[in-house]
Amino acid sequence: MKVKNLNNIRHSLSHILAMAVLDLYKNVKLGIGPVIKNGFYYDFDLKASIKEEELPKIEGRMREIIGQELDFERKLWSRKKALAYFKNQPYKVELIQDKVKTGKVQVYKTGEFYDFCKGGHIENTRDLKNIAFKLINVAGAYWKGDENRPMLQRIYGIAFATELELRQYLKIQQEAQKRDHRKIGVDLGLFTFSEDVGSGLVLWLPRGTVIRQVLENWVIETEAKWGYVRVSTPHVGKEILFKTSGHLPYYKDSMYPRMKLDDAVYYLKAMNCPMHHLIFKSKLRSYKELPLRIAEYGDVYRYEKSGELFGLMRVRGMRMNDAHIYCTEEQAIEEFVNVIKLHQYYYDILGIKDYYMEMSLRDPKKKTKYLGSEKMWQKAKLFMHKAMEKSNVPYKIVPEGAAFYGPKIDFQIKSVTGRVFTASTNQIDFFMAERFGLEYVDKDGLRKRPVIIHRAPLGTHERFIGFLIEHFAGNFPVWLSPVQVLVIPISARHFIYAENITRLMRESGLRVECNQSDEPLGKKIRSAELLKIPYIVVVGAKEEVSNTLSVRERHSKELHQYRIDQFLELITFKIKTRALN
Repeated sequence: MKVKNLNNIRHSLSHILAMAVLDLYKNVKLGIGPVIKNGFYYDFDLKASIKEEELPKIEGRMREIIGQELDFERKLWSRKKALAYFKNQPYKVELIQDKVKTGKVQVYKTGEFYDFCKGGHIENTRDLKNIAFKLINVAGAYWKGDENRPMLQRIYGIAFATELELRQYLKIQQEAQKRDHRKIGVDLGLFTFSEDVGSGLVLWLPRGTVIRQVLENWVIETEAKWGYVRVSTPHVGKEILFKTSGHLPYYKDSMYPRMKLDDAVYYLKAMNCPMHHLIFKSKLRSYKELPLRIAEYGDVYRYEKSGELFGLMRVRGMRMNDAHIYCTEEQAIEEFVNVIKLHQYYYDILGIKDYYMEMSLRDPKKKTKYLGSEKMWQKAKLFMHKAMEKSNVPYKIVPEGAAFYGPKIDFQIKSVTGRVFTASTNQIDFFMAERFGLEYVDKDGLRKRPVIIHRAPLGTHERFIGFLIEHFAGNFPVWLSPVQVLVIPISARHFIYAENITRLMRESGLRVECNQSDEPLGKKIRSAELLKIPYIVVVGAKEEVSNTLSVRERHSKELHQYRIDQFLELITFKIKTRALN
């Protein structure tokens, strides 16, 4: 079945959802009901708490309304008439007052239901009879995303042209739930949160810390080979630093509150760039030093709204794979191409195949919110566009979302469930060098401004590890696994042999544990499977006599016999080559 405009269908279903809720519940105040990817939602303010088990009842009422074959009629009212009609709907009144200062107010009528709405819609509810839709969950949502405004109840729905598409989507969502990093992170003992520490501030447990350190060591090793030098900067800085960078006032709402101390006002840093610029400025540079690639795993803090916090994906404290490249204009495009290649290198090792770049420009209607000249913006756009073309990585351009001081490129990576993550943000920056007074002496003896490239291929540990948890479903490749081998003695008589094996593996650099509990063998193996440990080594009398190991790989029921040296050679090779399986 072909559908001309699925967005209009989904938007119309959001109105039908509002009608159903008004029919089934008392004193309902209506929020908004937009189209979203794969579906729609509507926000409601009411005393009753809508439970997910009530969704089939609401869905049933929606189907009854659809069966009435009602028209969607567009009306144009005066502002006065619209405000009078919606006087008992405070959220609608606020929207009308915000969005319509003069002129007519557009309203859509369906049966006896009226909604302030920009459209579009289908002509009649009969067009929805063969549409496959389903209400899937209820969640809390602050009005206008502001945690200081009322919390509304948001009902989400999905809608597709066919039942087959709907079933396929639900199947993917079931797989996504199994891979949810928040659940797997708890099951594997990787991280936790505590209100005593604060929302969005991650407490990394020992096994999660292993993953962080392994990734960080790999990055440090790799970037040294690619010509980066490492620095370290403080967690706080004076207010003047962030005023110079322009983050105050442009980024103030996302920064932790100011700290007034004896000598000055300080802020927790929300980005590493300003301090890296001062490292460049610590002495007068020569063109012979360029490109200078300064890298840091810097800890930054951003006060995200509480309603937007989400596991590791949206946090308030993060460790960032950050670097800034200071170069000449002649070097800038090639350096940016190399940044793209570095992304590709990391992604290839991790088995990430589906990704693209997205270049965000200034919103043409809001140019006053950005710093810098038109010439600077156009030059940055041109340079980045040339680099993207040379890289051969797929890309698209969007007309908004730029940083306040220049266009930016985000690497978007797709998980096996089809979910898209923003992995890293990268820029060619012609603004900050002038802002900070950065200079180098060129070959002609003149002082010139360097071009600055901002890049962070793995983004933050928090977000990227959250993605990797879902990408691998917790089944990390052996080089990245928190515990690589679990040794299980069959009985207490084999403890000493198991301890010797464990010690040998540890001395070979493996992350190995030994389960000497009194639990039955089957239960020990099951526990190791739940922890997704790549190799389970079982030892008993037979192995002790022959000086061998019985090895069971993750996801396999078979035991394979190895000499100790054979097994060590196998696993260390996989670790060294960062094999995916």
